Amino acid sequence: MLLRNVTPDDVDAYIRMRCDPAMMAGLGGPLPRDGMADKVRRDAREAAADHAWIKMIVPDPDRPEVVAGTVTLWSHDTDDGPISEIGWMVLPEFQGRGLGKRAVRALLEQARDQDRWGAVHAFPATDNAASNGICRSVGFRFVSQVDVTFAGRVLTANHWVVRPRTDLA
Repeated sequence: MLLRNVTPDDVDAYIRMRCDPAMMAGLGGPLPRDGMADKVRRDAREAAADHAWIKMIVPDPDRPEVVAGTVTLWSHDTDDGPISEIGWMVLPEFQGRGLGKRAVRALLEQARDQDRWGAVHAFPATDNAASNGICRSVGFRFVSQVDVTFAGRVLTANHWVVRPRTDLA
């Protein structure tokens, strides 16, 4: 598996993930296709500038054009102050192979090795068994059930936190 920065060429992968009703079921439903190319360009700029780690999951390094999903680590402000958050998506045909777990673990190990991002939070939907399982298996600690806003939608999620520097020793 390889993690590479998102590029403007990844529009199709974004559409397959973010505009699909099944992929977005736990995130309030599909996003509109309009504006997706702009979103990918913005994400590519953020990744290139190293403001956020927005990575495409490539299952086979010998076939870099085949993308299985994304894993992203970024900082943003909340009512309680700034936090670092991680999120991921794996396309249906690649689910169940451990790619999401490996990608999350790899990005958290990079955060640990660079001593960057501090405590990392994740907010999978309460009914997303696979993502909550990833949180448990890579060392996140369950905090609470919370309401979060994603794409203008309020969702019920499980709040998890991991401190890569100490929890991934």
